[in-house]
Amino acid sequence: MPDFDSDGVRIAYSDEGSGDPILLIHGFASNVAANWVDPGWVRTLRDAGCRVIAYDNRGHGRSEKLYDPECYGAPSMAQDARRLLDHLGIARADVMGYSMGARIAAFLVFNHPERVRSVIFGGLGINMVRGMVGSGPLAHALEAPRIGDVTNDTARSFRLFAESTKSDLKAMAACMRGPRERVTKEQLQTIAVPCLVAVGMEDVIGGSAAQLAALIPGAQTLEIVGRDHMKAVGDSHFKQGVLKFLTQVP
Repeated sequence: MPDFDSDGVRIAYSDEGSGDPILLIHGFASNVAANWVDPGWVRTLRDAGCRVIAYDNRGHGRSEKLYDPECYGAPSMAQDARRLLDHLGIARADVMGYSMGARIAAFLVFNHPERVRSVIFGGLGINMVRGMVGSGPLAHALEAPRIGDVTNDTARSFRLFAESTKSDLKAMAACMRGPRERVTKEQLQTIAVPCLVAVGMEDVIGGSAAQLAALIPGAQTLEIVGRDHMKAVGDSHFKQGVLKFLTQVP
């Protein structure tokens, strides 16, 4: 993967295909390969005629590892996305984020609406507004010397996932301890681009897709039947819904 300098932070990215650009922003402790390549997203979107751009968030994958929690605010991470578009000379793109990536995508829309043609919030519904509780125990789980020391089931699942993606656990703990800027109903009401909210119906981490979509003018809802937060990522219904949505974007 090539990389570029995002205001002093090295960010690794991929750029495949041609056509209308779509920028993919992955979730916590994931990376381009785990979130977008292995589940078939890059291939699906490329075959549909898109130029598919994806990057490893700061602290993740092949991007630079940072250990100061203050470096991981969603607005700062959204600036990495904006600078990547600048680096590639792309004025405007469709944007799809999953989980943490959906939060980052939201702040990209809030702060740079002129750069976003449409936005897809995947794996994050109404909990984008309500916020995630218990980040302290999750950070402790990532900092534990051994996974056997983690007894909380939710915290253990985060640690297992981070290990499966070969993440830098110290960087992931810093990310988890980072700022938690609120997303307000008033901010969501300012979104003026086409929006799709796609969440698994069994996803207790993301929360209701319909409840979030109701706060965004004209937003569409895609409820992924029988899928939780992890299993929704590569779901074929999710892919079909996104492709249909993209064909409707002016």
